[in-house]
Amino acid sequence: MIRTAVPDDVPVLHALVRELAAYEKALDEVVASEEQLREALFGERPAAYAHVATADDGGDGGGEVIGFALWFLNFSTWRGVHGIYLEDLYVRPDRRGGGHGKALLAELARICVERGYERLEWSVLNWNAPSIAFYESLGARPQDEWTVYRLTDGALAGLGAAGDRVGA
Repeated sequence: MIRTAVPDDVPVLHALVRELAAYEKALDEVVASEEQLREALFGERPAAYAHVATADDGGDGGGEVIGFALWFLNFSTWRGVHGIYLEDLYVRPDRRGGGHGKALLAELARICVERGYERLEWSVLNWNAPSIAFYESLGARPQDEWTVYRLTDGALAGLGAAGDRVGA
């Protein structure tokens, strides 16, 4: 039901990313191409990793891809070890309730335990009550004392340009 993504999965992964963005009411923000995703996952220096959930197909893992988890390593200076940051978790709506999301998270938790990573973290939109309930049912707890900040587009470019002038 869960397997490591392979290069042939990139088209369906890209489609699932777009489905997730549509669900999150942000499809217009998706600018990543299949080629960018392929490079990030399978290029010379992979920046991210992915696992896919497949339809029940008798156990050979070759069934239709119906969900995915895309993740990368982070690092805790306080714990002194890596962790996993789950960037995206998505299961197609008509396939939810079959244990695929839980199986994807369980695989990432297994990797954490096997490799000595001490955190598995992700963000969830405040309005996404079904996902919040699902995550809390697994024992995950919100980190209410933290607020995520982000620089993108013009603000990122402006600060980057200012960095060129610092110390000049």
